[in-house]
Amino acid sequence: MSTQSIPFLSPEQYLEIERAAEFRSEYIKGHVFAMAGGTWNHIRITSNTLFRLSQQLQGRHCMASGSDLRVFCPGHEVLTYPDVVVNCGAPQFLDKSHDTLTDATVIIEVLSPSTKFYDRGEKFVFYRSLSSFSEYLLLSQDKIFAEHYRRQPDGAWLLREFNSSTDEIELTSIGCRLLLGSLYERVEFET
Repeated sequence: MSTQSIPFLSPEQYLEIERAAEFRSEYIKGHVFAMAGGTWNHIRITSNTLFRLSQQLQGRHCMASGSDLRVFCPGHEVLTYPDVVVNCGAPQFLDKSHDTLTDATVIIEVLSPSTKFYDRGEKFVFYRSLSSFSEYLLLSQDKIFAEHYRRQPDGAWLLREFNSSTDEIELTSIGCRLLLGSLYERVEFET
């Protein structure tokens, strides 16, 4: 039995295929990776976060979007679907399809067992290549826990961790505050 190698795809080839696809995939340097579906906790945390941010950003110059909007990191040739992305000002799109941002101020990912190391590591490297990117929030789906990274004036990233439902996370780049417990509303953890 022979194996057929899958050719590398250009970002343009990936987008052509992805825009017609029934299921979503991410693109990393010529390779395409299918995305798994989310769990109840993942969906609840993402929905709660998007709702809380949208409420606070209403009528302002920033907008929060869910995981249907792609982000392109040109320095690494990566196209990915963050769980929540906030862009400020006029959105910068890759092309006239207006479905792929090239700027992001805040990105939020809900960690899953299969992606938590990627989200904390290489994916964070990809996102940091966006000049507009200022804050990264990672939310556990197994317990109340958040990791908040904020770009400092010297370009370094400062990490703060939160683990109490009464903790408040300040997203200074967009002028929003998130009560950690509100992001976990209706989320049930396994005992």
